[in-house]
Amino acid sequence: MQQLCPAASFGRVEKGIYRHGSIHPINFSFLHALQLKTVVRLSPEAPARVVLTFFKESNIKFIHLGLKAYRAESSWRRVTDDLIKEALEIVLDVTTHPVCINCTSGEQETGVLVGCLRRLQGWNLTSTLHEYRRFTKHRRLFNEQFIELFDVDLVTLPGALPDWWARRSLEGLAQRELEEKAAAGGALPQETDAEIEPGRDACLERVPTQ
Repeated sequence: MQQLCPAASFGRVEKGIYRHGSIHPINFSFLHALQLKTVVRLSPEAPARVVLTFFKESNIKFIHLGLKAYRAESSWRRVTDDLIKEALEIVLDVTTHPVCINCTSGEQETGVLVGCLRRLQGWNLTSTLHEYRRFTKHRRLFNEQFIELFDVDLVTLPGALPDWWARRSLEGLAQRELEEKAAAGGALPQETDAEIEPGRDACLERVPTQ
């Protein structure tokens, strides 16, 4: 049986949306099994030429937002409102699915994007940051603060949203309302279970479920 090796920090965010770190040739069979349409890279570093060739031969659209956002200035930051806004509008467009979002480590820019997506879905901050920390070995307080303060109203929702969008968003909003009521009554809020897969570096011997 052919072994399928996920990229570092791989996980399923939602149906049709995946996350991972940098791609290497050993990951090609696994990515091919996902039947990807789109890969969105959030860090400015370019993938290796062999990876770009794989995208072309597999008819995968590669969108390098990190390079587009890069500025050769000392004040430049890897994560900005414009970067996250544009990325969210791409990954929420069901016509790009199945889509992978990645950065060099699969932890930082990718973790911030997923965190802001959860905010947009109405997740509470505790659950959102819990998911961010599950995927990162090196916490950055700036990134956690960015997730907390990101203005979700900046995002223009695409016309073609995935079928899970309304259900997930309503669940998140309902949970937040329950927590606010519980907090007002002196009870501790309950944490929402995150439907995620932990990052995996080991090779798998099965085709991933979309």
